[in-house]
Amino acid sequence: MRFTTILAALILVVAGWAGRAEAYSYAAAGAEPLLDGREALMSAAAKGDWDAAQAALDGMKADLTYLDENDDPGIAKVFADALAEKDAGALHQALMRAYADEIERRLAGAKDNLKDYQTSKVLVVKAQRFYQAMAPDLPEDKRKTIEDGLKQALDAIGNPGVFGVGASDPDPAAFAAAHANVVAALDGIGRTG
Repeated sequence: MRFTTILAALILVVAGWAGRAEAYSYAAAGAEPLLDGREALMSAAAKGDWDAAQAALDGMKADLTYLDENDDPGIAKVFADALAEKDAGALHQALMRAYADEIERRLAGAKDNLKDYQTSKVLVVKAQRFYQAMAPDLPEDKRKTIEDGLKQALDAIGNPGVFGVGASDPDPAAFAAAHANVVAALDGIGRTG
């Protein structure tokens, strides 16, 4: 009887570790079709291979649909129109707009999850990935503001420390300020007219 109890407890502990590891890996390393497909989309457009560009865009469809339905109505049409017009510059602008949307969305998610360090950290890090993809195409002042804001957001989520040592609580006010600065710097990116 005692062996069965110990075995059952061990199985529960191992299952708990496995579940946490799986959840972390999914959240931290999940695919980002808008980032992963950028090279294929822009390379195909630059070569005038519009079938390959359509295939690359098809790989981004789920994320664009989500943005269109939840954050930026019309963005999917912007991509479709740019592709229909065979306009590589418009596709690039559409990507910049989508990346700005993703940064805003990830930071809003981190703000909503400040009490969950791991989730908020993953969301800020993903926002940084989108920023890094668009940074070379931004003016210096916007780059600096966004980069500084993302660093401040990362600091503001706090830190659980190691076994509590070095722990710091999240700072919602500092996060909100960083978030507002980034959103202000992103305003208008990828939009024409």
